[in-house]
Amino acid sequence: MAKLFDAAEVAKHNTPESCWVILYGQVYDVTDFLTSHPGGSKIILKLAGKDATEDYDPVHPPGTLEENLGPEAKLGDVDPETLPRPESAAAAAAETASSGDDDDDDYRPPLESLLNLDEIEEEATKRMPRKAWAYYFSASDDLVSKTHNSTVYRDMLLRPRVFADCTRCDTSTTLLGHKVGVPFFVAPAAMARLAHPDGERGIAKAAARFGALQIISNNASMTPEQIVKDSPASQTFGWQLYVQNQRDKSEAMLKRIGGMRDRIKFVVLTLDAPVPGKRELDEKSSFGSEKSPGIAQAAVSKPGGGGSGGVGQQLFFGTACDLTWKTTLPWLAQHTDLPIVLKGLQTHEDAYLAAQHAPQVKAIILSNHGGRAMDTAPPAVHTLLEIRKYCPEVLSKVEVWVDGGIRRGTDVVKALCLGAKGVGLGRAPLFGLGAGGQAGVERMFEILEAETATCMRLLGVETISELGPHLINSRRVERDIYNGDAGLDKRGLWTRSKL
Repeated sequence: MAKLFDAAEVAKHNTPESCWVILYGQVYDVTDFLTSHPGGSKIILKLAGKDATEDYDPVHPPGTLEENLGPEAKLGDVDPETLPRPESAAAAAAETASSGDDDDDDYRPPLESLLNLDEIEEEATKRMPRKAWAYYFSASDDLVSKTHNSTVYRDMLLRPRVFADCTRCDTSTTLLGHKVGVPFFVAPAAMARLAHPDGERGIAKAAARFGALQIISNNASMTPEQIVKDSPASQTFGWQLYVQNQRDKSEAMLKRIGGMRDRIKFVVLTLDAPVPGKRELDEKSSFGSEKSPGIAQAAVSKPGGGGSGGVGQQLFFGTACDLTWKTTLPWLAQHTDLPIVLKGLQTHEDAYLAAQHAPQVKAIILSNHGGRAMDTAPPAVHTLLEIRKYCPEVLSKVEVWVDGGIRRGTDVVKALCLGAKGVGLGRAPLFGLGAGGQAGVERMFEILEAETATCMRLLGVETISELGPHLINSRRVERDIYNGDAGLDKRGLWTRSKL
């Protein structure tokens, strides 16, 4: 029979020398695990001696406890009668009692009444915990890149053609040779269960309805196996890789993903965030749950600070920042034969270098990490225009995808007109989850698919392949792109790289 602990007894074990936590009604001794926790020890110590279930559950895939703790770590059960009432519940009860009527707070508009992605985000913001919203919404420094990612699309004008039969419209295309129903895909974004219990699997089910490709985040809150379970055989998945300082962990994960090649078709190596950006809104969320100024101050991030700070800082703990063209792609070739997609290219020079590594590299994603890494980094559209100006041959050597700032179907079409093969959605699926779980993500897809089709019809085209630069006026944006020396040695572009 399991030993029954009083919560007060557990609370005494709140130091690095003796650290216990309560998870799902059971008591665990995690003292020996502190130094090897992927998110650093500080995040565990903040919850030492407490019931950590509410913080733990949304960000850890099922099975994580069993994978990281031996059976001896489970000490017994906690007496539920001795657990303190959650502060959030007590505060909510007090607020309800004082207001006398919470009908307005409980009102949920029908999802079909949400007409655009901004309204979905607004509804999600009302529903999600503030810490989750802060993690999703936040970006680096002054949010210049995040804002510019969206506004840059407003500065490009479309050139509709008339007297064109627009009865038929086909939004399907191919990405890496795989048929997809829409030209936009789910970009890798972490911790979906912070928004809703449906999590990444809910996103996958919604994507399946529209034949959309999904890239599974390296920091997903569900396992890859859980996310792809029961998905249609035709549905395409990719998997994002953040290379770890402990390379054996990444190698083990690559082997695991290789065993799922019937569902996961490629690996996305993320390069635009070798270190985390300074996401102040995310970091501020750490203060809200702490009573002690000293603990709150310790939560502020520092470069290489061992996973302190907001959710974003914790997720980057252990991520390698020593990747190079010379060493990393050959290392990848040793551990996976899946196609490689390089994510986070922000200059035409790097796009050019990536093309030299075809056919191992099949595609590149132009991205500034949603404005979450370096602020004032260029929007993907700028890099796409740089490629068109300095090395347009890259577009025929590898597929070029973009992400960041997509709010409308017209944004999708503009990116495709400039040569993008696919368009990634990062925050939008997460806010869809926050607004209504899987159904909210489906509504997000529904809106964007309809807007994309309407835009194509009004342009006078039937298929994605008909879109091109003749249908867009990007001159205003072209004035702002890099105008220096090309910096390219084109002699080796078509020479196969030696790995």
